Amino acid sequence: MSELSPIRVAFLLFPDVTQLDLTGPAQVLSRLGNATVDLVAKTLDPVMTDAGFALVPTATFGTAVQPDILCVPGGMGINDAIDDADTMAWVQRAAAGAGWITSVCTGSLLLGAAGLLEGYRATCHWAQHQHLAAFGAIPVKDRVVIDRNRATGGGVTAGIDFALSLMAAIRSEAQARFVQLSLEYDPSPPFDGGAPERADPAMLARYHDMAAQRAPDRDARTLAAAARLRRSALS
Repeated sequence: MSELSPIRVAFLLFPDVTQLDLTGPAQVLSRLGNATVDLVAKTLDPVMTDAGFALVPTATFGTAVQPDILCVPGGMGINDAIDDADTMAWVQRAAAGAGWITSVCTGSLLLGAAGLLEGYRATCHWAQHQHLAAFGAIPVKDRVVIDRNRATGGGVTAGIDFALSLMAAIRSEAQARFVQLSLEYDPSPPFDGGAPERADPAMLARYHDMAAQRAPDRDARTLAAAARLRRSALS
């Protein structure tokens, strides 16, 4: 792959990130060919994920090299990340020089809060999808949405679809197909209930109850971030 142009991918890493939002796409994008993958956090200390284990950053906001691809994963920790000035400042700096500005799951809400989705088609995890419009994005209910140099993936497992689609756009469909084969990405879920429109109503209610218990102020904090963005645009 030495004939391929070098490409650097930076994933934002923050506490309570959904690790598969990050590790799924990272596994794919590490095979772009002549690629370097960075996990960028505030410090080099291990960062605890929502799966109960930690990921180790490779760079900090101060030392990270300008990426060609910026990717923001999601998770319950996304609102704390949005409210952190250092995190948002790095995302905006990295985005300014990136060729691709991307996200998985609720990471698109952080891109929106950073003012990076205004007028762009985008997607998100189904449970927070309704908030995209508050940031000026155009919500689309697809697993992967690419609009110019913005690429967003839906919830968690959609991150692999997102990464393969991005690889096809950057390298070639042939390269993406080869990586899909090498990873044996041939999903066949044991149950047909991974989307809210096909889920049992009682199970859907159980999910909403769980989310409300874990982060009762999540919606309010997301809308507050959208309000800050609007005030900033007016000032």
